[in-house]
Amino acid sequence: MTQRPRASLGRVLDDLGATLLELVAGDRDRPIGGVVIHDPLDDPVLPQQALVLGVGLHDPEEITRVLRDLGRQDAAGLVLRSPVTVDEALSNETGVAVLALTKGATWDQLSILLRSVLDVGIAESETLGGMPSGDLFALANATAALLDAPVTIEDRSSRVLAYSGRQDEADTARVETVLGRQVPERYSRLLSERGVFRELYRTDQPVYVAPLPATEPDVALPRVAVAVRAGDEILGSIWVAVHEPLSDERSEALRDAAKVVALHMLRIRAGADVERRLRADLISTALDGSREALDRLGLADQALVVLALAVGPATERQRVADAFALHLGAVFPRSAAALVGDVTYGLIPASSEERAAQVAQDFLDRVGDRSGAHIGVGAAVRLPQARAGADRALRVLRTSRRTQRVARLADIQVEALLLELRDLVEARGEPLTGPIARLVAYDRDHNAALVETLRAWLDAFGDVTTAAAAAYVHPNTFRYRLRRLAEVGQLDLTDPEARFAAMLQLRILATDTVSGSSLVEPC
Repeated sequence: MTQRPRASLGRVLDDLGATLLELVAGDRDRPIGGVVIHDPLDDPVLPQQALVLGVGLHDPEEITRVLRDLGRQDAAGLVLRSPVTVDEALSNETGVAVLALTKGATWDQLSILLRSVLDVGIAESETLGGMPSGDLFALANATAALLDAPVTIEDRSSRVLAYSGRQDEADTARVETVLGRQVPERYSRLLSERGVFRELYRTDQPVYVAPLPATEPDVALPRVAVAVRAGDEILGSIWVAVHEPLSDERSEALRDAAKVVALHMLRIRAGADVERRLRADLISTALDGSREALDRLGLADQALVVLALAVGPATERQRVADAFALHLGAVFPRSAAALVGDVTYGLIPASSEERAAQVAQDFLDRVGDRSGAHIGVGAAVRLPQARAGADRALRVLRTSRRTQRVARLADIQVEALLLELRDLVEARGEPLTGPIARLVAYDRDHNAALVETLRAWLDAFGDVTTAAAAAYVHPNTFRYRLRRLAEVGQLDLTDPEARFAAMLQLRILATDTVSGSSLVEPC
C-alpha cells in the first residue's frame, strides 16, 4: 500500500482551526514530521520538520533566539501562547511558521489533538465508506457539510473524539466542550437527568435535544444527536448544534453518517488493540536486552533509563499507560512506553536520572493522585539491569508508607535490600528466634506491648520522652516497660550489636501479635 502525504500545518489549521490555533506568520503548507515540547534546560534532537510547542515562552528576545535555532534545525513551526507578536520578516528569514494557542486551551489538549491529526495524516490509504480509514476529523467535517451545522463525534463517556470546523458558530457550551475534549460535567448531568442519553441509546433515530439552561450571556442552541452503534453495542454518538429540527433528508443523512462512523470507530479500536499488543511485545523483549527489539525502537547502542509505572485500579492501567506514553513522547521524541503485564514501562535515552525523575513527577502531578500511581526510576545502565533497578524502586514505593510517588533506586536502595532480605528469609522458612521471638510470645500470652515499646524506643534513638509520646504512655510507664522487655527478651539494650539485630528483625521478619496483625511495618 502507498502512504498518504505527511500532515501539513494547513491540515492542522483546518482540523483544529480558530477554536485552538491561529497562524500568525509563515507558510501554512509546511509538512509536519513530529511534535516536540520546547525545553529551555535541554537540547533535544528534533525530528525533521518538527512542530515545537513553546510552553512558557513569552520573552520577545528569547522567542527570537528560539526561532533562529529552530530555523537551523529545519523545524516547521513554533506554537506560542496567545497573544503573539512576531515579526513576519523573522518568520520568513528562519522559515519557521508561528502559531498562537488560544486562551483557555491547555498545552495538554493541544498535544493530544495534534497527535490525533498527525496519526491520521500518516495512516495507510485504506478507505471505509469513501473516507480515509480512521479519519474521524474528516468524517466530522463531511457530516457538518451535509447538515450545514457544526458537529462533534463523542464516545460513551462524552469525550470528544473529533469535531468539524465552524465550531465558532455554536454556543459557549460547544466551545468549552471542544477545548476540554469532554462535555462539561454540569451539562452531561443535565442531559442524564432529562433522560436524553436513555432515549438516545434505545433508538437509531436522531434525537432532538432542547436547549439547556444557559449560564452564560450567549444563547444556547438546541442539539440533534444520534447514537453510533455496532450491533447492540453503543460506541458513541454524533452531536449537531442546530437552530431548528433537521429535515427528513438531513435526518437520513445523519443516520447514514452514524453507520460510517461506527465502521471507523471499530477500525480504530481494532487497530489500537493490535498496535498496543505489538508495542507491548516489542518493549517486553527490549527490556530483556534484545538488540533487535532495541534497534526497532531506535534505542540501541546507548544507555537507557527505565521508568516503571504502576497504577492502583486495574481499570485505569491502559488509560494511564497511554497518557504516560504521550507524555514521554512529547518530552523525549526517541522514547518508548507500553503496558507490560500490570506495569507500564517507559524507555528513554539516558540524560540523567534526576531529569527522568523530574519528568516522572511532572506526569504524576498532571494526572493527579486518584489513580494511586507510583513510578520507579532505574539507573542509567544497559538493559536488563536498567529494568531490574526500576522494578526494585517501584516495589519499595508500592509497599512502603512513604508519601512520595517517584523514587530513584539510588534513593531507596537500603529499603530495596531489606525487602529482598525479607524475601530470602520467607523463602527459607526460617522461624523467628532470639529476643524478638521471646517478646512476641510474651505479648501474645499476656496481652502486653513489649514489642511496640521496643520499636518506639529504637525509632526514637533511645529518647524515652519521645518514644513514650509515640506510644501514648507516661515516660515512667515506658521506662518500666523498657526494663521489663530487657528482662523478658534477655536483651542487652546497651549493646549496639544487640540493638542492631533487634532493629533488623523488626524490619524484616513478619511476626504476628495475638490478634494476627503484622508487627513489622513495611520498609
